[in-house]
Amino acid sequence: MKNYLLDQKEIKNIITLPMGYGLISDRVTVDGLPIGYMYRENPDNRQDSGWRFFAGDESEEYLDQENNISLMNINTIAHYDQSIIPYLEEEIGKAFGKNDSGEFVEEHFEPDMEDEAMD
Repeated sequence: MKNYLLDQKEIKNIITLPMGYGLISDRVTVDGLPIGYMYRENPDNRQDSGWRFFAGDESEEYLDQENNISLMNINTIAHYDQSIIPYLEEEIGKAFGKNDSGEFVEEHFEPDMEDEAMD
């Protein structure tokens, strides 16, 4: 069982549009680091926003372990780091990383276009 930093009772509606869910690293939700990197890829299904969120210091080995990633509603994810909110309506293929000033800047990203969104 994971010990998430936020309790469900703390979650209020701060996202105006229903966005579905995204994937987020436990480095953010359990360890308390801010989101340092995010990208939007083709969604896996209709409930998936396509957004993936990371602290930015995760190793390949860390990310290869499924239990280090959580599936969460985008509204819940925004409670962990509200600085993501202005970017949530960006299109598939966009990626953003935080610079030294803690501001998101667009980065090069090529989503896997072979995977079509599932219905």
